Amino acid sequence: MKTYQGSEIRNVAVVGHAHSGKTTLVAALLHAAKATPTQGRVEDGTAVTAYDEEEIARGITMQNAVAFAEWQGVKINFVDTPGFHMFTHEARAALMPVEAAVVVVNAQNGAEPVTERVWRFAEEANIPRIVVVNQMDHPKAGGGGGLSALIEDLQERWGRQCVPVQLPISGADGFHGVVDLVTMEAFHYAPGGNGAGKIGEIPAQLVGPAKAAHEALVELVAEGKDELMEEFFAQGTIPEQHLITALHEAIREDRIFPVLFASGAANIATDHLLDFIKVYAPAPTERAPFPVKAATLQTVAANGDADSGPGSAKSFRKVDDSEPAGLVVFKTMSDPFAGRISYFKVISGVIKNDVTLENYARRGQERLSHLSVMQGRKAVEVAELHAGDLGAVAKLRDTFTGDTLGAKGAEIQVELMALPEPAMTYAIEPKSRADEDKLAPAIHKLMEEDLLIRFFRDPQTNEFLIAGAGQPHIEAIVSRLKKRYHAEVTLKAPKVPYRETIRGKADAQGRHKKQSGGHGQFGDCKIRMEPMPRGGGFEFANEVFGGAIPRQFIPAVEKGIIETAARGFLAGYPVVDFKVTVYDGSYHDVDSNEMSFKKAGRLAFRKAMEQAKPCLLEPVMKVEIEAPDEFAGTLMGDLNGRRGRVQGMESKGRTTVINAEVPMAEMLTYGTNLTSMTQGKGSYRMEVDHYDIVPQLVAEKILANAKRPVDEEEE
Repeated sequence: MKTYQGSEIRNVAVVGHAHSGKTTLVAALLHAAKATPTQGRVEDGTAVTAYDEEEIARGITMQNAVAFAEWQGVKINFVDTPGFHMFTHEARAALMPVEAAVVVVNAQNGAEPVTERVWRFAEEANIPRIVVVNQMDHPKAGGGGGLSALIEDLQERWGRQCVPVQLPISGADGFHGVVDLVTMEAFHYAPGGNGAGKIGEIPAQLVGPAKAAHEALVELVAEGKDELMEEFFAQGTIPEQHLITALHEAIREDRIFPVLFASGAANIATDHLLDFIKVYAPAPTERAPFPVKAATLQTVAANGDADSGPGSAKSFRKVDDSEPAGLVVFKTMSDPFAGRISYFKVISGVIKNDVTLENYARRGQERLSHLSVMQGRKAVEVAELHAGDLGAVAKLRDTFTGDTLGAKGAEIQVELMALPEPAMTYAIEPKSRADEDKLAPAIHKLMEEDLLIRFFRDPQTNEFLIAGAGQPHIEAIVSRLKKRYHAEVTLKAPKVPYRETIRGKADAQGRHKKQSGGHGQFGDCKIRMEPMPRGGGFEFANEVFGGAIPRQFIPAVEKGIIETAARGFLAGYPVVDFKVTVYDGSYHDVDSNEMSFKKAGRLAFRKAMEQAKPCLLEPVMKVEIEAPDEFAGTLMGDLNGRRGRVQGMESKGRTTVINAEVPMAEMLTYGTNLTSMTQGKGSYRMEVDHYDIVPQLVAEKILANAKRPVDEEEE
């Protein structure tokens, strides 16, 4: 295929709420650009960017996919993203390698919760946004209030700069075209065609509305630019060529968010959307230089002075062919045939086939053989890629997502966007010994692909735990383990890692004496036990005077207490947040040894626990729940029923964010319940915040089902 310069490339992320038709729209755009002979369909697994077996089975996008179209002298790289709330970390990651976001809005439902969230992601990343109202062929397009109400809603959410640059043409036969408000031409389409429109007359009923909308667009474009305002007031309009240039600048500078209309399923207005992206979306060479961490590169200090040293000072790498070669890996995919495929963005320079680059993070050399661009799952080999382009290469030895590679001596580190913490954890249990052997290597391959997956062993419960964005995410991981790596596992709710502590003080003596012929065993210690603040752990103090216990035996007393505390007193959970002071005791010149004092420490600890008002502690989660405003009351009531304490509420557009503290035991199945309560429109994330005392009634149930620990050396 042709080699494209940075100025001839457009990189766009296609983002939006689930079922807004993003994957179908990408398939239509590829067909309109003749990149595919037929239009792929999500339903039968033929859509170019829906190739994962789990995505096809579930009918949803779960991870980013890359495709490209060659259109009238430019190459457009599309990054198709998931729209379900638990996979929005993928959509956020997709914004790093692109220069614009196509925000797809469902014509029936308007902007939905995930639409709002990805808009905020793009805002934080300073990425220009192009709004596409999709599924315009649906009978209920525009919702109850019509399209004017939908546009008003978008402007209410995102500002008056969210302005139509097209008007839809609809009639008895439904949606069949658009009016371009820049050129004032109409484009007519046949439903289910190849996306190619015919230029024709603006329908009579749209002449007036089109003229008014054109004037509104011209006025908005002219705002903030003195020379355009002067031209506008002098001529009453702005010439077409000046308007095109000014609109391109306004979109690039986030002063205008253009609204277009299309139907991916019927392939209507897709060629016009390709035209729009070509003319108005920023090229990589137009973006601001990449902020990078520099190693040997000259840095620019925060005060603007040059500084040749590394560290926290800012540095930048311009997207330009003349700069040293550099690329950042933004995605990794494990392919059963090709192995590990690394997707990358060329930050600077020209990357040629078979070039050897240095991995700056891992200090290794990597040879880029079979340099490619990805068309969904298919790799199309290329000779070289210029600054700003997206590419892929297979079988790099030691390179993973987030690594920066480049020419030796021009070291930089590009930072990817921070990922959220996993929201849900399950216990995972291999079904057989063979599955256990396969499990760790298989999960680590999946972790290379999806950075949100966590896999670890709980030291307290000894369970293998797997954490992810939500129940469907973890179920998909389990399904991939079985299909790809033939490792079968069962999922269970994880055990809650309770702990034990004390609320009172105690004074106890531990005396261990054993005589069985020859040397006996003798150890005697007196201890004081007192509670410590939550999170204080364990503290040991020695106040023995006069040699009542020889100094060399004091650590044995401490060790005995620590070992017994780890086994618990009430229900086998570790005892924490207490202080023990050993203040007296006695010993025997012959029979005393370390083991005797260790056993004396154990005895003293158990006796002290009986007096010190032991109680259970439970982990309390810091929870953030995000859902449409209308569900706030239901969610608050549900949290109260879960022993939750609401810490505050915040409004973001039409979304409510609730911050609360809720015991972990009450949150183990929350994901499923939240989906049910919010019709799938709510999302949440949580992390352990602190431990708190379990209420008496709840503690009694836990203790009734728990086995009281028995010391293996009951005397």
